[in-house]
Amino acid sequence: MPNHGDLLNHHISQQFNHELEELRNDLLAMGGMVEKQVSDAIEALVNADSDLGLRVCKKDNDINFMETAIDQECSRILARRHPAASDLRLVLACTKVATDLERMGDEAAKIARFAIELSEQGEAPKGYIETRHIGSHVRQMTQDVLNAFARFDARLALAVAKEDKAVDHEYRSATRELVTYMMEDPRSITRVLNIMSVLRSLERIGDHVRHIAEHVIYLVKGTDVRHIGIKRIQEEVFDRHVGD
Repeated sequence: MPNHGDLLNHHISQQFNHELEELRNDLLAMGGMVEKQVSDAIEALVNADSDLGLRVCKKDNDINFMETAIDQECSRILARRHPAASDLRLVLACTKVATDLERMGDEAAKIARFAIELSEQGEAPKGYIETRHIGSHVRQMTQDVLNAFARFDARLALAVAKEDKAVDHEYRSATRELVTYMMEDPRSITRVLNIMSVLRSLERIGDHVRHIAEHVIYLVKGTDVRHIGIKRIQEEVFDRHVGD
């Protein structure tokens, strides 16, 4: 597995090395902000904290700004440096990861808006336990995938990608339980539908984390693994290079 020096400090131009390191750091800073947004949105929901929910919504503009700044940074590097090989993969991966992070921020803002609405309704609806559980799962995945990117760790990225299937299973299971609950208590329909929307946003965050994991594998291994299953990724990218 390449280390930081392999991918970030191999140029004669120290300025180019600095630009790539700065790009990586900016993306990790954006990722840290998104991770906190997801965490705060969940806390706002389960604690009926409308003030925290409002802060999450306002912070979404900062994430949008960071995505734009990273895209501009990548465009400048492509235009001025004409990167090739691993440098090009790093720049391309950064643009794609920034897009997924921005969409994760959008989902966090949706959760925060539901948190504000539900806090105004007063009564805590069924589904908060499932929300906290799935939310904790995707938050850990987010943390792990950012660590994988920071360390150029393709194997950790693969482990994160595998977790997306578990999140999907948890989402489907929670949804079935909530549908049953609504049938038993029609008065709860509006509130529980809101919780189901929150769970859907968390499931989508899991999808975006998997996409980021795939970008990390592409960055490190040089193989585009989008649109192929985990089993094929394992066999075609990792098992053929046991020493990696």
